[in-house]
Amino acid sequence: MKKKIAKIMLGTMFLTGILSGCGGNAKESSGSDNSGNKYDLTLYSINTTDADFGDWLKNVEDATGLKINVIAAPTDSDTRQQKITTILSTGDSSVDILEINDEMSASFKNSGWLDGLNDTVMTEDIRGEFAKGYLDQMITDKQGNIIGVPGYAGYLAFWVNQKILDEAGIDKLDTKEDFKKYMLAVSKDGRYGYGGSWEKTYVFNEIAQFVNMFGGDYFDWTRPENKEAIQFLYDMVQNKQTPIDQIADKYEQMNPKANDGKYGCWFMWGLGTDYEKAGMLGQDKIHMAMVPSMTDDGKRAIFTDSWSYVLNTASKNKDAAIKFLKYMASEGGMEASYKAFDRYPARKDVAEKVVPDTDPAKEMYSRYASECNVQGRPMLPQTMEFITDMGTIYQSCMKGEISVDEFCKKAQELVNKYK
Repeated sequence: MKKKIAKIMLGTMFLTGILSGCGGNAKESSGSDNSGNKYDLTLYSINTTDADFGDWLKNVEDATGLKINVIAAPTDSDTRQQKITTILSTGDSSVDILEINDEMSASFKNSGWLDGLNDTVMTEDIRGEFAKGYLDQMITDKQGNIIGVPGYAGYLAFWVNQKILDEAGIDKLDTKEDFKKYMLAVSKDGRYGYGGSWEKTYVFNEIAQFVNMFGGDYFDWTRPENKEAIQFLYDMVQNKQTPIDQIADKYEQMNPKANDGKYGCWFMWGLGTDYEKAGMLGQDKIHMAMVPSMTDDGKRAIFTDSWSYVLNTASKNKDAAIKFLKYMASEGGMEASYKAFDRYPARKDVAEKVVPDTDPAKEMYSRYASECNVQGRPMLPQTMEFITDMGTIYQSCMKGEISVDEFCKKAQELVNKYK
């Protein structure tokens, strides 16, 4: 415990120091930092506040022989996106490598601000080990250049409460009929069969997931499958199988309700850290399950996300940056991230090697990769505007302010507007 506290204190001191030196006064991307320390490249990182960041950085430097200067990305998502956009759009060479999320990837991948990595890092021999749908949809530009190295594989996993399943006498949620049966059996006395995170900037994940599960296309709201998915969600609200007041909830509000036994099943990113902290993670409690098939052909769909390491086109330290990126894409780099940050390896061959069989995510992640249509989330260049507008009309629909047909019409108008 003392070691953990010391790491947190050191991380906080480190963060404070590098933030104080992170103004717009430095344009040279190599040489010396404000303390006169020599470095080979500068990394703009989201992980500096993690207690194990120092150990991870030492591993990377020892493995690559690089001296890395680190700038802490802001913790606030809007501020972070503004900072990264400014760095890239102005040709600022003071940062070589940045970590960006899917929303930023959608906005930046065709901007010319990021170097393609096909011939240097994301080479043909390893591309097949990453989720193809994710590579194609999220981090490949119009010319076919892969512009990032995924830092991990994160699924929008399907979670169930086993105690509630057992109480209902249901042993599986495999099909649409199984799902309906479960909703009907457990939705009573303040408990709901399904729970969600329906705040307007979060619900995008679930709208897209249900559209995918029903075999639809998020960019074509004339399809009957899209309407069927939204009607299914609306009917759950009307039947009190999912609560309308969750339109205010982000994951921070949804997860405690799941821990308290308010929900029978839900979708959630990650490995269940919040459930583990509450003592609720386990095969007899809350755990991942296979995504139900909502189509007659039995197909299953799931989303994966990641933060990716990208190379600033303006970088003056390309050789060092490529060396860093190659390590991040390698077995050693992915193992280091897995151990330090609990980031499940993005390469399936590496995951098979380095993730112990005792890790409860391993079996289900392997099944997701092999049994599901794995895709990146459907995003457009004006990502947050699109997500927010879709969330707004979705909430109106769930509240009964507009019909499902009207929602589909407005959704297509938004696709046309932002695409």
